[in-house]
Amino acid sequence: MPNKPTLTQKQKKAAALAILLLFILLSLAVFWFVGRPMVRFAKEPELFRQWIAGLGLWGKAVYVGMCMLQVVVAIIPGEPLEICGGYAFGGVWGSILCMLGLFLGSVAVFWLVRRLGQPIVEIFFPPEKLDKLHFLKSSPKRNFLFWLIFTIPGTPKDLLCYFAGLTDLRWGTWLLLCTAGRLPSVLTSTVGGSALGGKSYLFAALVFGGTLLLSLVGLLIYRGVCRHHEKARKNPEEPED
Repeated sequence: MPNKPTLTQKQKKAAALAILLLFILLSLAVFWFVGRPMVRFAKEPELFRQWIAGLGLWGKAVYVGMCMLQVVVAIIPGEPLEICGGYAFGGVWGSILCMLGLFLGSVAVFWLVRRLGQPIVEIFFPPEKLDKLHFLKSSPKRNFLFWLIFTIPGTPKDLLCYFAGLTDLRWGTWLLLCTAGRLPSVLTSTVGGSALGGKSYLFAALVFGGTLLLSLVGLLIYRGVCRHHEKARKNPEEPED
């Protein structure tokens, strides 16, 4: 039985480059034809609800696909889409559908990064942003830090999602961390969106106001963690947390 032909290293690199270029072109096309309408819907949630209602049973599947797409094409903002989900489906179903889409998007991103490496990450994020997260590759508290940063509102979850694929995290560990970590942020967004849909404007304002405050605090914590570990890397004599 003849041996199957094997690809040379050069052919593998060429294939990876071709896939990468195709992914870039698809990402740009998706953002132009899908991402922009998604942003427009986020500005007009009632229009989004009417459009979803017009799709019938397919509306839920379409929303899951949009949430998945938002994770893969990281330049599409996620928060407005989560609010729209709560507005269109209510707090419970909006949260379930949104979490399902984000889970599928996380699976897709993790697989893509494991296959194509850092070049695909740098399509969306400059190397200096990735360098700030270098400590997550070696910190003894890495799993806890991933969960903490994901849980805090306002942190760059899309960046973390892509960066995770560059580490040696196991599939199960990563999916558990990102799913559990995203839940608080998704719940506040969808519950706030549901309140808007039900015209409970005061409650919605309280939810969004509290989320904004937590996001500002969370962003400060995230920056502080990054600065602390960057300082520890530059001064290796000091013990790193």
